[in-house]
Amino acid sequence: MKSTGVYIIGISGSLRSQSSNTILLHAISALLPEEAYLEIYDKLDQLPHFNPDLDGEKELKAVKEFREKLKIADAVVISTPEYAFGVPGVLKNALDWVVSSGEMNEKPVAAVSASPLTSGGDKALSSLLLTLTALGTDLRGHSSYSIPAVYKKLNAEGEITDTETASKLASLTKELCKKVKAHRAS
Repeated sequence: MKSTGVYIIGISGSLRSQSSNTILLHAISALLPEEAYLEIYDKLDQLPHFNPDLDGEKELKAVKEFREKLKIADAVVISTPEYAFGVPGVLKNALDWVVSSGEMNEKPVAAVSASPLTSGGDKALSSLLLTLTALGTDLRGHSSYSIPAVYKKLNAEGEITDTETASKLASLTKELCKKVKAHRAS
């Protein structure tokens, strides 16, 4: 990655090794503009349950590392499944750890939900967008996308086979990189 490149952290809301949301993050990485790089954060399972008493001086190493990753990232892409009409607990827990610390304040963020259902995880996406708004992230413009019937849109190699989905995700990432450049210019 060049120093002028766009460094993006990708977070999957699922801990499953073969999660379609994690696979989507890898596919999104291939759709990024040349100057962008996506690193997938895969340690949500190492974050302790959110407890404000552990914050600050008593803060745990995993929380410090997560916050540092977010702090140095130019942008964040979150891809989440929908569990019981909401975001998975591990993802909400991770985001709770950065409510008061501010690493995501004004940071350009893209949110994606993917589901085998025809709803595309729209309830999880709505919940995630509420949380991201509370965190003060930059969600202006084209910053979210819900993908229904996700398994019909990925092949066995984890490539996006649906041209409309690929196009919308490419547009989403292009918009995200554009916001990063605008933040740098201001």
